[in-house]
Amino acid sequence: MAGVWVFKNGVVRLVESSRRKGLLYTPTNEVINSYSSLEHKLLRLGWERYNCDDSGLLQFHKSTSVDLISLPRDFNHFRSVHMYDIVVKNRDSFRVIDI
Repeated sequence: MAGVWVFKNGVVRLVESSRRKGLLYTPTNEVINSYSSLEHKLLRLGWERYNCDDSGLLQFHKSTSVDLISLPRDFNHFRSVHMYDIVVKNRDSFRVIDI
């Protein structure tokens, strides 16, 4: 359920948004459309693929920090919450946009 909470006349309601979100790699203005593309960008930023036993996740970590990015293995389950996690940990390189 995506949307915006609107407060009007003392009532709060959710106005649903039909827009999809996308992850934008800002240095090249490229919308990420696959994990291979995303992984390539993350590797260039110093992230390393973390091998975990859970076959349902792809994980990346930086040796210089405690940050960990966990993503569903199936790109079809890649949602805005995962995109915002990437943006928070890579503020200068990614942005979430409406597509």
